Amino acid sequence: MATLPLRVGVLTSSRADFGIYLPLLKRMQNDSFFNLKIIAFGSHLSPFHGYTLKTIEAEGFAVDARIESLLTGDSPEAIATAMSLTMMKFSQYWGTYASQYDIVLCLGDRYEMFAAVTAGVPFGVKFAHLHGGEKTLGAIDNFFRHSISQAAWCHFASTAAYADRLRQMLDEPEHIYNVGALSLDSLADIAFLSKNEIKSKWKIDMTAPTILVTFHPETVNVSENTRYANELVKTFIALSQFQIVITMPNADTLGATVRNIFIEKLSGQRHIVMVENLGTRGYFSVIHHCAFLLGNTSSGIIEAASLGKYVINVGDRQKGRMQSDNVVNVPVSSEAMLKAVGQIAGKGDYKGENIYYQNGSAEKICNSLKQLFY
Repeated sequence: MATLPLRVGVLTSSRADFGIYLPLLKRMQNDSFFNLKIIAFGSHLSPFHGYTLKTIEAEGFAVDARIESLLTGDSPEAIATAMSLTMMKFSQYWGTYASQYDIVLCLGDRYEMFAAVTAGVPFGVKFAHLHGGEKTLGAIDNFFRHSISQAAWCHFASTAAYADRLRQMLDEPEHIYNVGALSLDSLADIAFLSKNEIKSKWKIDMTAPTILVTFHPETVNVSENTRYANELVKTFIALSQFQIVITMPNADTLGATVRNIFIEKLSGQRHIVMVENLGTRGYFSVIHHCAFLLGNTSSGIIEAASLGKYVINVGDRQKGRMQSDNVVNVPVSSEAMLKAVGQIAGKGDYKGENIYYQNGSAEKICNSLKQLFY
């Protein structure tokens, strides 16, 4: 039995995982049961990726630890080196501070999250893993996700099927909770930015029919990413009847290659807007107002259905992940993508269910932690 308040560490390495954590962090911040400490690392501290540490602070949270370990390169060697550097930095951090945490939250499947968690194992850090048991065959993240699950002490799965999969995977299948996708809590009370606010902030005209695009490199078929980027460029140029809003790729293998191809070949296209970081509220607001999504991000699989949007899911990065009926899967081919746009464009809003939704995911996680420790 721990001493009140429960000392909770939160590992956040990117704008993406912080946006998912946000409803849980807000709930914990307002509950005296929890003493919240945020450990920021990865692309949060990278000016190249928008220095999103300021996003955390803008939401009213103090950053208790800043651990810089991300390299600017995106080759396999640079990724492997960043992993080893992250592990080294966190071995020093856990060596000093592991005893100051009762539980440490970790989320998802990123290589830097894997390194931070792995470094904590010899120090006996108790990790709580969110979004374990899932499958994404087009990314090396699959390996990292399962490894994090093996290192974790408790687990918050996004569906019953993923909770069952964790019970099959783990040697000691204890403390596994089906809580739904945490990010969907944010949609219940988010105040979407108006079209005028979006235009003022990013010069995005949401009165035009808009496709929101997020494409991250596939990290299994790494050599294909240049071809994929060029297929996407060809598609975007052909879709001049739409406004194309592109959020830039994250820090993955060959992420800069995809980014640079977009910048080189799409800059100056009047119907295309490229944005580094919309932030959680801005991102969901653009989804809310757009016609549909195209790309290979998990937000198309998890959040888009709750926002009533169809999604053209491109390539294999999300292959194997459970999907609602709003998702259309196509290869990374301009012909296939344009055909899918023709099918999706006239459908309007998606009105079906979201298989990841449960009411009050953040509350379920908080209640589970209270039961585990007291």
